[in-house]
Amino acid sequence: MKELEKKYNHKEVEKNKYDLWLEQKLFEAEFDSKKPAYSIVIPPPNVTGKLHLGHAWDGSLQDLLIRFKKLNGFDTVWIPGMDHAGIATQAKVEERLREQNISRYDLGREKFIEKVWEWKEEYALTIRSQWAKLGLSLDYSKEKFTYSEQLNKIVNYVFVNMYENNLIYKGKRIINWDPKQKTALSNIEVIYKETQGGMYHFKYMLENSKEEYLQVATTRPETMFGDVCVVVNPNDERYIKYIGKTVINPSNGAKIPVIADEYVEMDFGTGVMKCTPAHDINDFELGLKYNLEQINVMNDDATMNEKALEFNGLDRFEARKQLIEKLTQEKTFIKKEDVTHQVGYSERSNAIVEPFISDQWFVKMEPLAKQVLDLQSSDNAIKFYPNRFNDTLNKWMENSHDWTISRQLWWGHQIPAWYHNDTKEVYVGINPPKDEQNWTRDQDVLDTWFSSAFWPFATMDWNQDTESEMMKRYFPVSTMVTGYDIIFFWVARMVFQSLEFTESKPFNDVLIHGLIRDEQGRKMSKSLGNGVDPMEVIETYGADSLRYFLLTNSSPGQDLRYSEEKLTSTWNFINKVWNASRFVMLSIEKIPTTQEFDLALEKNEGNLNQIDLWILTKLSETQKQVKEAIDKYEFTVAGKVLYNFIWDDYCSWYIELSKAQIGENSLLNENQKEFSKLTLGYVLKNILIMLHPFMPFVTEEIYQSFALESSILKERWLEKEYKFETQSISHIFDIISTLREFRANQKIKNAISLNLYLNNSSSSVKNELEVEIEYIKLFVEKMVNCQLNNNIIQDKDYTSLAIKDYFLDIPNKDFFDKEKALLETKEKVSLLSKEIERSEKMLSNDNFIKRAALDKVEEEKKKYEDYKKQYEVLLEKIKQLDK
Repeated sequence: MKELEKKYNHKEVEKNKYDLWLEQKLFEAEFDSKKPAYSIVIPPPNVTGKLHLGHAWDGSLQDLLIRFKKLNGFDTVWIPGMDHAGIATQAKVEERLREQNISRYDLGREKFIEKVWEWKEEYALTIRSQWAKLGLSLDYSKEKFTYSEQLNKIVNYVFVNMYENNLIYKGKRIINWDPKQKTALSNIEVIYKETQGGMYHFKYMLENSKEEYLQVATTRPETMFGDVCVVVNPNDERYIKYIGKTVINPSNGAKIPVIADEYVEMDFGTGVMKCTPAHDINDFELGLKYNLEQINVMNDDATMNEKALEFNGLDRFEARKQLIEKLTQEKTFIKKEDVTHQVGYSERSNAIVEPFISDQWFVKMEPLAKQVLDLQSSDNAIKFYPNRFNDTLNKWMENSHDWTISRQLWWGHQIPAWYHNDTKEVYVGINPPKDEQNWTRDQDVLDTWFSSAFWPFATMDWNQDTESEMMKRYFPVSTMVTGYDIIFFWVARMVFQSLEFTESKPFNDVLIHGLIRDEQGRKMSKSLGNGVDPMEVIETYGADSLRYFLLTNSSPGQDLRYSEEKLTSTWNFINKVWNASRFVMLSIEKIPTTQEFDLALEKNEGNLNQIDLWILTKLSETQKQVKEAIDKYEFTVAGKVLYNFIWDDYCSWYIELSKAQIGENSLLNENQKEFSKLTLGYVLKNILIMLHPFMPFVTEEIYQSFALESSILKERWLEKEYKFETQSISHIFDIISTLREFRANQKIKNAISLNLYLNNSSSSVKNELEVEIEYIKLFVEKMVNCQLNNNIIQDKDYTSLAIKDYFLDIPNKDFFDKEKALLETKEKVSLLSKEIERSEKMLSNDNFIKRAALDKVEEEKKKYEDYKKQYEVLLEKIKQLDK
């Protein structure tokens, strides 16, 4: 065996390990294997920059599962890939170009796309290097990209198929609009922030009346130019008389009707609502219901258009300001209330998102949502961990709206639709129309989530004609790991697209994790400057420490708090494993294989000591508990079980006891001694196998020192169960622990010898103790005598320590120096006498009583009473010591 370095150095340990795994192709799938298959596809990170701590957590969870399954005899595949991230990547590249005083329009579409590809290649290398740092066991031979030629073929086929089956249509609807990027946004690209704003109240005068009006409140006065009616609840007695009448829109003087609909809440605001179908999603739905006009009052850069009259060309917020000034003069502005409300901001440009009516492509959600709901109510339902997120999925599907899939970008899958230059006819197809010169292709691209919705089967080389070998063996995906923040945006879409095109669910299990927050519990963000770079953590603590911390500090579905203290504790735990491994390697000649160990066990069965049988039993119990926990995705439970077994059972007890077993004064015969050495190494090897999915680098380093297989990943999780009757071993631990605690409490130095008498209350305990008493004698430092009966004690002056159903008796003379204690007590009495005398003089001094502060006098009186009580106690103690 190769000796480990004296000090654990994570930088040296983690160097070159990943290259070794790749060289041996340990991460690649085994198509011809008869092993059961297990598959994961990585949630593809955006090629917009470096991975953050959330990616590290997500990746560590998946890597644990892959390594665990591989060690348990599965043929595993983990498919890597990246997302082209349409709007995010385009925004980053445009930002870089602006620094060079270049716009994408200067370059043109084709040249700009070339620049984006350059960006993609640059950051793809960065992401792969970070995956390597984390030790992610990805099969790079199957890596995919959401904007590859292969994915583009799938995207075009799916789009055309859905269009032909009336699942995709083009129409005017309200969407989230980024006026800075000038594109539609998906819901996930809108970040809602609490924002200070105003609730503005206006008079909508009744036609032909100078006095009567309806009071309408809005947070967006600039949209008033698009008002087409005012709405009240039909049951609101205040306004029933106005239903069917006409009011004057104060912004432009237009005459608009008062209509009734139960959508309006009577107890919210004034109970009167303005309806602007082109600028509010709920108003839009009302507009469809009552066939109302859709008046768009803004340009695509959020400046006002000609519908805003004299405010044409003004920015929306400047128009708001000037409109209020105008209506104040006209006495139709009533008041402004300061409010704090949730306002949507574009994730990429930080512009306030405008609800905007626009001609876009949409996916019809109702039939697709029904498929998801039907699946989840069947026996074949996808299992969510934790299960409550199944309810989240169902609720979103029950309340889903048609999905906007077109984006006004250049980077992405261009929509396979063409418009005839003369007839304006629409053609949708995988290939361009035959007379292409007479057609103009749609300039929009598809939402990134549209292409990533095919990820589970696209990564498996799916095509519509024949079933690929990957699909046959690895689909549905075994486990999908992702955060709870994208269940609807990604998970739901993967489910319905898979059901639609493969007639199968995309995955069997979905493991949901939360968000990583800072040490104060705040969400990590650039604005707060509280983000943590995982590569910096790895530099300081190592990837193993980071992984173990991420994997064992949060339950499924829960957020995780970053903690430097826990990272330090994890590093110390790894160091403990390192030092334990060094001791084992210095103590034994070889590490046995499972076959060799079982032969040795069979040969020595019936002639083995209880300590070795105990640790083998504990090993089996631990392996069973860890496996059960990981199978349930309860990694924190698995980590805790492992930690306790390694730190307490193996390091604190077994290694210490083994020193008595294999050392010079060993009680064992040569065969037993040799088997103890084998056990010491064998248990360590299986500890490393269990630990490997959590911390792959250090376990590989230690394992390779054993000179066994070329990698620990070629080992197998121990399947044989060791179960021996080892209850008597607990007596050893109880006695040692009790004695250590007694020494600590009594401040008895280890150099002081003690006579111990075990006074047992039952014959069964006595029999068990007789087996182990020699171990107790060897293990307990400075123990002169240890016997099973307290009748030997002649002196009745002893201390009795209770241990379950028997006692540990210790003569007081062994540790208690009566003469010294008497002298120390008399010295304390002398000092107290002086304090009492001083206090009495002070309290009998009238000047002190009159001049001192009242609290000072009371404090002195309390001291005096305390001194007297202590004095009496010490005098009683002296009497006892003088006996």
